[in-house]
Amino acid sequence: MVVDMLYPPFSLTTLPNVGSFANRHNFSGGPGALPEPVLEQVQEAIAEAPGAGVSILGVSHRSAWFREIVEETEENFRTLLSLPKGYHVLFLQGGGSLQFSMIPMNLLRGRGRSSDYLETGYWSRKATAEARKEGAVRVAWQGDHEDFSRLPTNDEIALDPYAAYLHYVSNETVEGLQFHRVLGSEETLRICDMSSDLLSRPIDVERFGLIYAHAQKNLGPSGVTVVLVRDDLLRDIPAGLPAMLDYRSFVDSHSIYNTPPVFAIYVMLLVTRWLRQDIGGLDAMAQINYAKAERLYRVLDGSAGFYQGHADKDDRSWMNVAFRLADRTLEARLLAEAGEAGFTGLEGHRSLGGLRASLYNAVTPQAVDALCSFLEDFRLRHREFAGERE
Repeated sequence: MVVDMLYPPFSLTTLPNVGSFANRHNFSGGPGALPEPVLEQVQEAIAEAPGAGVSILGVSHRSAWFREIVEETEENFRTLLSLPKGYHVLFLQGGGSLQFSMIPMNLLRGRGRSSDYLETGYWSRKATAEARKEGAVRVAWQGDHEDFSRLPTNDEIALDPYAAYLHYVSNETVEGLQFHRVLGSEETLRICDMSSDLLSRPIDVERFGLIYAHAQKNLGPSGVTVVLVRDDLLRDIPAGLPAMLDYRSFVDSHSIYNTPPVFAIYVMLLVTRWLRQDIGGLDAMAQINYAKAERLYRVLDGSAGFYQGHADKDDRSWMNVAFRLADRTLEARLLAEAGEAGFTGLEGHRSLGGLRASLYNAVTPQAVDALCSFLEDFRLRHREFAGERE
């Protein structure tokens, strides 16, 4: 299965139990929830990392032990994604925001060509602004005139066949929009920001030249960014780039060019082990994630207008559900009551407002069930408004 194949509806009650999470009510847009088994192992590693003899916070990045951690983490990515030969797995710093600059520095600067960018939400607009500092940018589609409430159809995207690359964001966390297909022709060099959905479902990596994702959604804690880059893209990187901004520095050093985020990489190792061993891979993870999203959207859609989703139905995200109440004055009350009930992270992004429930990998079906019950109860307790609409 690949990214542009959708899953049939699943019942949350028939899905495997993926654990009873101590942070089961964390719906934050990021940093997001981590699996309970991972949190338990991290607690132990802070005292003493297995096999290292010291705390994970004090492990030398030049030690043989840490090199093995990097190698296993890379291998887990290769296995989970069925990564073809010819791709490098890099662990960098600076978050997705630094990639907004590194990508055009490495792949656009000095080429004498323009690049195509899609502006489908808050984060893709930021990527476009940074790319313009390095070279020519064409905006192949822009959704701000519709408040970033939908994604473009293939016919609406005006791609330049001579563009150096096409850049887009697979999942817009702020607006709750997600591409359920791969864009462009097979001649297109695709660059994709998958910060909020990498390892949430299978993808066909071979259709992309470069994929990047910061960790603090599905992969681990903040501090490390994963870059999957095809080998042939390294050949034409311009000379003279600062070493810390040149992908080749990290390819040659196996991600240990300077002191890397040791702790964050170790936690990412534990998360990828969890995905492989406890969940059973990305097909299983995708089924769980689809079912969680379908359950929550069903509650919103069935509220007779009490709750209103931001994204068009065809473009809804499995990862981030952005919504509002028809009566905006009730939103602060809902957030306050949600906090008292043990739900955190439901505030909408500052640029959009409203509410947002992020359903990243570590958010359990049980947590989503609890949230749905809370939302249904809240609506019934304010039936004076619901009754006007029903």
